[in-house]
Amino acid sequence: MDRMLGAPHCPPMSTVTAVILAAGKGTRMGSDLAKVLHPLAGRPLVSHVLATCAELGVMQTVVVVGWQREDVAAVVHGLGAETVLQDQQLGTGHAVLCTAAAVRGELVLVLCGDCPMTPATLLRALIAKHLERGAACTGVAARMADPTGYGRMITGADGRLIRIVEHKDATADERRIELVNSGIYVFDRAHLFRCLEQIRPANAQGEYYLTDVVGMLASEGRPVELVITDDVACVFGVNTPADLANAENMYRDRQRRSAAG
Repeated sequence: MDRMLGAPHCPPMSTVTAVILAAGKGTRMGSDLAKVLHPLAGRPLVSHVLATCAELGVMQTVVVVGWQREDVAAVVHGLGAETVLQDQQLGTGHAVLCTAAAVRGELVLVLCGDCPMTPATLLRALIAKHLERGAACTGVAARMADPTGYGRMITGADGRLIRIVEHKDATADERRIELVNSGIYVFDRAHLFRCLEQIRPANAQGEYYLTDVVGMLASEGRPVELVITDDVACVFGVNTPADLANAENMYRDRQRRSAAG
């Protein structure tokens, strides 16, 4: 169960823009088809994320496109979303920065186009906690027994997020942390884009990491909060054909449990 999902949360969505990252090719899929267009339960991965945004009732949805931009745009425009082009693949931070002129909401909900099973209930809890705590940023973390390959969430004694370190950049001690980054966040718009203008690609990949914004906000003394889920399916991202097969199994299992009440 999701630890923050107790009583229903109904935060206002009229000031929320969802930004969905969907520009990558997804080379590990072994296909020329853009990763977010691979089907899960007969629909493109990104369409599941867009359906969740519609269920949430966010005021605006912006999808960052790149690889096969026309094909991805055709899908997302048909589902009511706008698109912004990331013409160079320079990392998640750069992808979100590309949306600066398009975003109208005061809160920016960042989602991954290859993460199809994040429930609206979890995102409502995320936004509710962000507002209740007056946070500059709030992220979703999952606890995994085998966190290999995932970024790790580094927290302080108060449970607040201090920084996020990518697996490839993590020390041996940091790699033993089981709390992993889902890539799902809500930010106050002003803080997000101010920090994105300042980040630099000082990492193993030479990319602009969105995760660096978390460390910047924490170092400024601004509250950075965390919502933790123990349901791995909620944050499961599809990167390989094996992942897609696992996602199909998770999806069918979730549908069966839902039908059983």
